[in-house]
Amino acid sequence: MVRPSNPRTSSISTKFLLFASALLFFALLISACLVAQSDEWTRLNQESVSLYQQGDYRRATELAQKALELAERELGPEHPIVAVSLNNLAEFHREQGQYAQAEPLYKRALAIEEKTLGSNHLSVARSLNNLGSLYEAQGRYAEAAPLYKRSLAIVEKTLTPYHPILATSLNNLGSLHEPQ
Repeated sequence: MVRPSNPRTSSISTKFLLFASALLFFALLISACLVAQSDEWTRLNQESVSLYQQGDYRRATELAQKALELAERELGPEHPIVAVSLNNLAEFHREQGQYAQAEPLYKRALAIEEKTLGSNHLSVARSLNNLGSLYEAQGRYAEAAPLYKRSLAIVEKTLTPYHPILATSLNNLGSLHEPQ
């Protein structure tokens, strides 16, 4: 188990967990509505998230990889469920400081969601936020800002003004100004 030693990374991890937790139910709801995914994918996905929350990133990453492979095999490479798996796997890599492995996964998840769900879907907002968090963790603030802004715009259009996800999105965008 590797914990980030950088307080900035820990703050980003906390923000991501808040955002991800709020959207986890949403992602599982989407998966149930779009397709009757296999019990095995559901088990792997839930177990990987649980291990991640416990700080066992290595094992969480292994299970997330298996969930991704299963989703791709059962549903095809461009299915929204594959995007959920990609986001999870990318986050586990990001948490371990494996930014080079995380970035293409986040980008692929975003591309799948934009293509299949539309550019103003909450899942797209999540993926934008995730990629922004990766860039923020790397100090790539100029690249993170437009992603956070676009995510916030989607959330503002979709949810009520007092929704916790909106507060998280505002906080993520505001956090970019701290190091500057």
